[in-house]
Amino acid sequence: MHRSEGLIGVPDPALATAGSLPSTVAWLTGIAIASYLVGSIPFAYIIVRAVTGEDVTAHGSGNVGAMNVKRTTGSWAWFAVAMIADMLKGFVPVLGAKLLAGIALAEPVGVWMSAAEPSGTVSAAAAPMAAVLGTVLGHNYSLWLALKKRRFTRTGKGLATGAGALLAYDWRYFLAVAVVGLAVIAISRYMMAGQVAAALTLPVTAIALRSPDWPFALFMGAIVYGAHHRRFVGMLKGQEPKFYVRDRQGPRG
Repeated sequence: MHRSEGLIGVPDPALATAGSLPSTVAWLTGIAIASYLVGSIPFAYIIVRAVTGEDVTAHGSGNVGAMNVKRTTGSWAWFAVAMIADMLKGFVPVLGAKLLAGIALAEPVGVWMSAAEPSGTVSAAAAPMAAVLGTVLGHNYSLWLALKKRRFTRTGKGLATGAGALLAYDWRYFLAVAVVGLAVIAISRYMMAGQVAAALTLPVTAIALRSPDWPFALFMGAIVYGAHHRRFVGMLKGQEPKFYVRDRQGPRG
């Protein structure tokens, strides 16, 4: 049964023929941009400003993420608030994109791709993919902070936002990434090791499941790893502290 019908007024991805391709591309671009704008919301910056009046980017790693909220405020409660907020800004856009594409909200995109008719499968699945990419890039390169600080630079690593996006995209990927990442942190005592392990687990899981969206999983894993590469190399050289949770304790970036 073909399940790619979108909502009224939304171009049906299955109609991505030569004549309708421009509208489909415009639709996917719109999803990516909207997701990027949501992902750009700097919840960590907002929370720290409200709680302490300080700039979270001037502390700890300099990133706009939940762990830096902990380093700045000293509060695990505010860490949890920031973590949930960052996950939601990944979860909601992807869930919305699946709804627009006519994909069941709880169904993994790869499973849907395997079961759907070939016509329009890739273009329909591209909607949640565009949302995942948009929201992660939004967190990593926040437009709102760029306007605030009048400079465009990397603002995060996309781990919590990516996790929320994965939960909506494919719960199996989310589960694998969370379990492996947390296990590596518990064993190695290095948060950086767990974060990199989580990034690498994504494409490995997709390939192990023989999911047709494995190239996308590989691409997203590479993006998240790329954000961690410099400090991961530093960890291998002994320059990364274990359980980096205190302000000024470790390297920035």
